[in-house]
Amino acid sequence: MFHRHFRIALLALLCWAGISCQNGQQADFVIKNATMYTVDEALPNAEAVAVKDGRIVFVGSNADVAAWVGAKTEVVDAKGNFVMPGFIEGHGHIHNLGDFLRDINVMQVKSFDEIVAKVGEAAAKARPGEWIIGRGWHQEKWETKPAEQFLGYPYHDALSKVSPNNPVILTHASGHSVFINAKAMELAGITSATPNPVGGDIVKDPSGRLVGVLEETAMGLVRQVLAEYIARQPEQERKDRWFQGIQLAEADCIRKGITSFVDAGSSFEQVKWMKEKAEQGQLAMRHYVMVRETLHQLQANVAVFPLLNAGNGHLTCNAIKVSLDGALGSYGAWLLAPYSDRPGFVGQNTFNMDSLRSIAALAWQRNIQLCVHAIGDKANRETVNIFAEQIAKDTAKDHRWRIEHAQHVHPDEIGRFKLWNIIASMQGIHCTSDAPFVVKRLGEERARTGAYMWRAFMAAGVLVNNGTDVPVEDADPIPNFFASVTRQLKDGTTFFPLQKMTREEAVYSYTMANAKAQFEEKDKGSISVGKYGDFVMLSKNLLTCSDADILKTEVLMTVIGGQVKHSKLK
Repeated sequence: MFHRHFRIALLALLCWAGISCQNGQQADFVIKNATMYTVDEALPNAEAVAVKDGRIVFVGSNADVAAWVGAKTEVVDAKGNFVMPGFIEGHGHIHNLGDFLRDINVMQVKSFDEIVAKVGEAAAKARPGEWIIGRGWHQEKWETKPAEQFLGYPYHDALSKVSPNNPVILTHASGHSVFINAKAMELAGITSATPNPVGGDIVKDPSGRLVGVLEETAMGLVRQVLAEYIARQPEQERKDRWFQGIQLAEADCIRKGITSFVDAGSSFEQVKWMKEKAEQGQLAMRHYVMVRETLHQLQANVAVFPLLNAGNGHLTCNAIKVSLDGALGSYGAWLLAPYSDRPGFVGQNTFNMDSLRSIAALAWQRNIQLCVHAIGDKANRETVNIFAEQIAKDTAKDHRWRIEHAQHVHPDEIGRFKLWNIIASMQGIHCTSDAPFVVKRLGEERARTGAYMWRAFMAAGVLVNNGTDVPVEDADPIPNFFASVTRQLKDGTTFFPLQKMTREEAVYSYTMANAKAQFEEKDKGSISVGKYGDFVMLSKNLLTCSDADILKTEVLMTVIGGQVKHSKLK
């Protein structure tokens, strides 16, 4: 009896001293004193969480988490701050974000003159023949409109003047058009007599004068020349430059509370490089990758799929991405009826339909997720039709095929998304960012009944996940969350507010919905025992703070696998 009492007393003393009594284990990392929203219906709210070996081992009260605290446990006092699962970027472009952060950033410019000045500065420092690369411009968002323009686009003359010997390529914020200078046109062999490729437009005014803008597939004329220029560089130099961009992109995302990133369009070469870095432990966050290649390349490299959880859950690749149309802002969305502000023009079908059918058949046969970019109502309808051809073969199959963006759909399509269990992979920030020109492009009625229909999709039982399409928009989840729950524009007006999300729905769309949309709900998306220890701590409670305070929210800490990757706590 004495020995039994002695053992009990000794165990109590060890617990009091901070040594774990939970099955003889101690956690590596603990957060306590949190206002925690878990996104787990079984236990929606908690005060504390413990992580061991990268996975959550406890969720519950401050009192009970003490059993997991040992001498080597890192303990963070949240001091009442809001803790939730780490944000999952549900659709972005990690390689493009890296390029964007490394090259010329023209996202925030307020006029074409600012772009010309930035290019002029770069040209003055560039080597002879070196390409000047940038991204982010959007003619609809400039405060000062160019005096001489066509379709809102300025002519290339000023750009060509400041960089006469260096080719310039500046990608539109949407990624669906580029602005180039005369030198780039010369290298690409583009003249006023060059015919438009199928699915693209070399923009010319009515007199036949080249503007300097290439839309959709026409971008390939100059990108091919740029690719040849890059290909002449040694592979290690190209890889080092690429990884510099990846590191910048990951750091940017982690500062903003993002713990996982879904890349909507990697090449097989980029997947190879990502796998190397994952296996070497050099990726800072988790990645789910869609491959975007030609039918021929997909067939030749199909053995790459599936690549699952490389580098201890830091890289998965089992998805294919296809873009069927362009963007609404650049008149590339494929519509059932003409644009209201461009009569007779219905946008661009940018991918061969027979090739898409063949890719769909390949994906279905090999159990690869298929994700198709479709923005216009015509593109969405055609994508649903092609999906249905495969899904009808086995409606019980857990395919989770996705339509990326689904920005403008005919009302009849919403029920068909549910019928075929198609995911609507949408981006909240696109609504408020595009809103100033949506009615201009579509007209009031089409905009009201078919544009950014989050509520209608969710009411029909369709899974809606969220993201930013970075670098089309900033990766920051906070403005995206604000857009999702308010649909409020900078001038204070709201864009068809009946379609907005609740706070809980918006958090779900950014966490568990994204995890489900990539087959990873057993590992991510909620603060639950057994899942990765991926969290974000915020200065405001996103469920209860005022709308205005949402935009004041700071990311205080980002944790991935129980390791603090970013912290502003003092």
